Amino acid sequence: MQSWLSILILFVLGAGFGAFNVAISQLLGPKVVTPEKQAPYECGVPPVGDARERQSVKFYLVAMVFLLFDIEVAFLYPWAMALRDLGWTGFVQVVTFMAILAIGYIYIWRKGVLDWGPDEVRARMAARARKVSDGTRTAA
Repeated sequence: MQSWLSILILFVLGAGFGAFNVAISQLLGPKVVTPEKQAPYECGVPPVGDARERQSVKFYLVAMVFLLFDIEVAFLYPWAMALRDLGWTGFVQVVTFMAILAIGYIYIWRKGVLDWGPDEVRARMAARARKVSDGTRTAA
């Protein structure tokens, strides 16, 4: 029962702190409304265009790749905590996991998912890579 009481006290303190800050900002905050204060704020840059314009598919691909590689950390943390209990078997499993992730990273890198430059620059880089792989040109 003592552990639940501690959690309850923590919850009450957190909710009370939030409510206190909102109440104080309502009481002490400025009351003058201006058009500039009512405008949406986007990182200090005035908003331009429609918020519902189409995004490039590359944006979504990079977001999904970020999520996939970010989630790997969620798998590595428990492994790091239980490293001594898992022994060599756990070590081999995580090395295999990391190797699969590295292969996936190299694959998406080679496919150009991480290329955000203009199409002309990417085409020049691809042509240069083909020349290097054919042996007609050196890498430097």
